[in-house]
Amino acid sequence: MISIKSKEEIKIMIEGGKVLAGIMKELEKKVKPGISTEELDRVAETLIFDSGATCSFKGYEGYPTCLCTSINEEIVHALPSQRQLKEGDIISLDLGIFYKGYHTDMAVTLPVGKVLPDTQRLIRVTKKALKRGIKKVRPGNTFGDISNTIQRYVESQGFNVVRDLCGHGIGKDLHEDPQILNYGKRHSGPEIKTGMCFCLEPMLTVGDSKIKKSKDGYGYETADGSLSCHFEHTIAVTSHGCQVLTELK
Repeated sequence: MISIKSKEEIKIMIEGGKVLAGIMKELEKKVKPGISTEELDRVAETLIFDSGATCSFKGYEGYPTCLCTSINEEIVHALPSQRQLKEGDIISLDLGIFYKGYHTDMAVTLPVGKVLPDTQRLIRVTKKALKRGIKKVRPGNTFGDISNTIQRYVESQGFNVVRDLCGHGIGKDLHEDPQILNYGKRHSGPEIKTGMCFCLEPMLTVGDSKIKKSKDGYGYETADGSLSCHFEHTIAVTSHGCQVLTELK
């Protein structure tokens, strides 16, 4: 069942979303050649602690860290390690916080130093796919309208969406109903209603959409080793459309 949040609950989530967006902005400044993903995780945990929040991911289903750090062919949930970022890599930073009883969740993909033009284009298209999906968030539309919009745009740009992973509802629990696919048919699925809160997170691949489990046992990566990209925002549905909670105005 998809929960409907009260205005008071959404107000708390708006506050938490701003905290998370601020933390992510600080993390982005740290991304450069030579830094390890383990160090990025330490920075994230310190920033979360200092904000008065707690990590959503650490301890969730046994996940051992605060931050997910997925590099190049890794799609999501890759564990931080001693691996150092190299010039030309791309990295997805995926982070969630638990603030005053509610979760918010977001992800960005960043270039490490200078990257190839085609790689920069992948990042740009993924970010735009999320924006296009967000534009479909309003009462009366369906979740299929979001999914179809993302899929059609991504495929028109020559990329593929990952079909075995999806977005999700969020609130008191990190993962709530519904599951939100990045592909589908218009006018299908549940109707979007005022008070719903959820995460949209298009995940794109340059090659085939098939995935496999990473060696760390937590992450997922492209089966063919092609580059992948991921962006995510937490969104609240309002009577006039929606509000993105995890961006700084």
